[in-house]
Amino acid sequence: MITKKIFSLLLVFASLVQGYAQVEKEVTPPFNIKTVAFIQNGNVMIPMFRLGDSFQLEFDDLYGNEADYYYTITQYNYDWTPTQLGKAEYLQGMDNQRIMNYQNSFNTLQIYSHYSQTFPNKFNRILLTGNYMLKIFNSDQELVFSRKFIIYDEQLSVPLQIKRSRDLSTIDGMQNLDFVVKMGDNILQNPIQNVKVALFQNGRLDNAIYNVKPQYTIGSDLIYRYNKETQFWAGNEYLYFENKDIRTVSNNVGHVSAGEIYNTHLYMNTARRNNPYTYFPDINGRFLPNKINAENNNLEADYSWVYFTLNTNTFMDKKDVYIVGMFNNYSLSPEYKMDYNAEKGLFEKAILIKQGFTNYQYAIADKNGKIDQENAVDGNFYQTENNYFVLVYYRGNNDRYDRVIGRGIATSESITN
Repeated sequence: MITKKIFSLLLVFASLVQGYAQVEKEVTPPFNIKTVAFIQNGNVMIPMFRLGDSFQLEFDDLYGNEADYYYTITQYNYDWTPTQLGKAEYLQGMDNQRIMNYQNSFNTLQIYSHYSQTFPNKFNRILLTGNYMLKIFNSDQELVFSRKFIIYDEQLSVPLQIKRSRDLSTIDGMQNLDFVVKMGDNILQNPIQNVKVALFQNGRLDNAIYNVKPQYTIGSDLIYRYNKETQFWAGNEYLYFENKDIRTVSNNVGHVSAGEIYNTHLYMNTARRNNPYTYFPDINGRFLPNKINAENNNLEADYSWVYFTLNTNTFMDKKDVYIVGMFNNYSLSPEYKMDYNAEKGLFEKAILIKQGFTNYQYAIADKNGKIDQENAVDGNFYQTENNYFVLVYYRGNNDRYDRVIGRGIATSESITN
């Protein structure tokens, strides 16, 4: 009897621990770590990769002293709480390996060491789909930074359409995801409860939508046709600058000055929220390190202090303004927070960025770091071109982890009513 009571208490305790498991958050890199990116086929990618495909994590260390860095790979549940699996169950081989591929920059005013780690590699291979975190440690085994990524498989199809909001109050500023999870010949246990979806705008993990149940079913298809639960604020086209020739003015660069390193002064940006929507192509927040006539952009592209100036036409009381994009993983750290110049009535900031082509946007947030997307600096326009992704997760009744078994992709370029 005592044994049964103890066992019951242990089960209750275990369920409570699992219920209050900590949601894992990314650790922002320190100032000396720059241009952290997932790379595939030479392009900066959103952190979603098909199981078995090759990709790289790359970054620069501005100290340029060829420091030793190590990495670990950890799996997480759908909600980014720790998984129940042991590492040997989802990773073949051993992690906590030193990053061996690194080179020093050359012909640059700002020295740096460029690091690159390929996955899978001869030391380890990810065996299962799911949510993962790469953690980078220094030689003292201190965590330097971490990045989330997702490994998926496409066992079922996810037709996805982007439509305007069905709410008249947001019809001009929001985009709605209308999609179906088609199970086909896949036999899934209790799919209404065991299938979960995650919705992403331009591959961003910081504003993803989770925990949306299917609205209804038709045969074996799960139908998601909500009015509000699957909507994103559309935002505006990303701003950009290009300084692949770092010594001359070019796209959106007003003038250039030189010191210990180059200084790139951008033309002043004015808040676009009250302006009519204007289309111009962007790369949905991504960036491309690039130096004109370089043989190896990873090592020859220099760093520059990029000076941003924003005129919001009004001071936003109790709001902080940040410069964000994939170049800084949409970080709301002090390094990217703009300073308000009361004398000029402008927001200003200088950020050290690797030369090339960079998309960015201005984000406003409260003191708790919550982004105010509804009142975005550059407004919200349903015509804005955004890429959307739907990932389908599944955990069977006896499974111990969340598999990613489907993916849907669509662009709002063909948005419909």
